[in-house]
Amino acid sequence: MSDDNKVTHFGYQQVPWQEKQQKVAGVFRSVAGKYDVMNDLISMGSHRILKRMTIELAGIRPGHKVLDLAGGTGDLAIKFSRLVGETGQVVLADINDAMLEVGRDRLFDAGCSHNTQVAQVNGECLPFEDNTFHCITIAFGLRNITDKDAALRSMLRVLKPGGRLLVLEFSTPTNKTLAKAYDAYSFAVWPRLGKLIVNDADSYQYLAESIRMHPDQDTLQGMMDNAGFARTEYFNMLGGIVALHRGFKF
Repeated sequence: MSDDNKVTHFGYQQVPWQEKQQKVAGVFRSVAGKYDVMNDLISMGSHRILKRMTIELAGIRPGHKVLDLAGGTGDLAIKFSRLVGETGQVVLADINDAMLEVGRDRLFDAGCSHNTQVAQVNGECLPFEDNTFHCITIAFGLRNITDKDAALRSMLRVLKPGGRLLVLEFSTPTNKTLAKAYDAYSFAVWPRLGKLIVNDADSYQYLAESIRMHPDQDTLQGMMDNAGFARTEYFNMLGGIVALHRGFKF
């Protein structure tokens, strides 16, 4: 089937394959200015702890080259900039221009412009040479990519041998009671907060729906295996509401 005839999901909606990217872009253009505020509110600050754990498992050293894919407003990139030091480099990459504008300003304000670059890229076909990065992170971004298998293959290609990929993403709670409470909270509260803070309930309705459409922990690990990653594993956080997947290139 050609891409012209294929369909995919945008939240719970079925949309033409070629339209999802544009629809997701609209979501993030709408919320970019208050993205960090909303993250703090809907996660009750827990996203900062989850990202700190991601950084600890990234194994970044001075001189490393890091790609923070779907890096948005740059909170991970700022931390990586300090870890790679004067001889390293961090590329903050995102497909969305509005998010990158916020991220670029944050990098500059944090004094990180000396060893960081900003790049607008499509994660399905990364415009970097083979074997470029020691580490790639993608935090709460893989869910929004239309062709996740292509994106994983592209990430593997641009990693150096021995490099690692870390995927931090919403996942599937391991406890049924927790899952019911989480469903009630996310579908009832997130759109209301979105309406109150950014005057956009629909984007946070999409967020809640897109999480339920994302592959569960074992499925995503299998996708990483199929893409060619080795020693894949995942760590459940917050009872599986979020999972951190890790894989290596050998």
